[in-house]
Amino acid sequence: MSFSKERPLVLVGAGKMGGAMLSGWLAAGTDPQAVLVIDPKPSAELMDMVAKSGIRHAEAVTEGLKAGVLLVALKPQIMESVLPSLAPAVDERTLVISVAAGTPVAAFRKAFGDIAIVRVMPNTPSQVGRGMSVGYANDRTDGEQRATVDKLLAAIGASDWVEQEQQIDAVTAVSGSGPAYVFYLTEALASAGVKAGLPEDLAMRIARQTVCGAGELLYRSDLPAAELRQNVTSPNGTTAAALAVLMEPESGIQPVMDKAVAAARKRSQELAG
Repeated sequence: MSFSKERPLVLVGAGKMGGAMLSGWLAAGTDPQAVLVIDPKPSAELMDMVAKSGIRHAEAVTEGLKAGVLLVALKPQIMESVLPSLAPAVDERTLVISVAAGTPVAAFRKAFGDIAIVRVMPNTPSQVGRGMSVGYANDRTDGEQRATVDKLLAAIGASDWVEQEQQIDAVTAVSGSGPAYVFYLTEALASAGVKAGLPEDLAMRIARQTVCGAGELLYRSDLPAAELRQNVTSPNGTTAAALAVLMEPESGIQPVMDKAVAAARKRSQELAG
């Protein structure tokens, strides 16, 4: 493990994503004394966690602090102004992990030097332990440090790696933004149910539980998504009639999804400069 009480895991920013990760680490048995949270405006939830768990909290980098792991969970808009203040906590042995969208590895190298840097794109289901996180590691990151990243991310769900940093933009478009697509699908399904004659509250309950149930089935099954879809689809039945519309080559879900992911990927590239 790349951190300890003497060289702690320093979490910078304990908002929704940082807080979810912190909760997951504690639940997984991480030594609270090996964790330091830096947040100048801590929430009541964070301070309650600090009081109950024994993790340490500071409003800024303290004198003499050297991080084993520095995990930055800040909004991209404030990254440039905050990174210089974190530099005193970083040395050649520190592993820097960023979970901020749109901030390239080059920004961290500029602030901290030529050290191990991992850029991670998580998503909001991390808040319930069902996240999907994908990382890119620079060439200074060794196998032990990658294993540390894997262990930290395992506390909030599944994880994987890409070997080219530009692929993070595609990851952002698929899994980073993806939960919003599923939530919107739920809204659309409920709205279609209302138009088909269902009361609004019932339509939303049905749509919500259907999406949750289908997701859980997909999570538990080893079958490909296409096979699960086919298992629901009887020849010439109601599902087949609906899928004929949804899978229409020109106006169905696939071409719309292609455009949506392409738009999100383009915006991710723009944010990264």
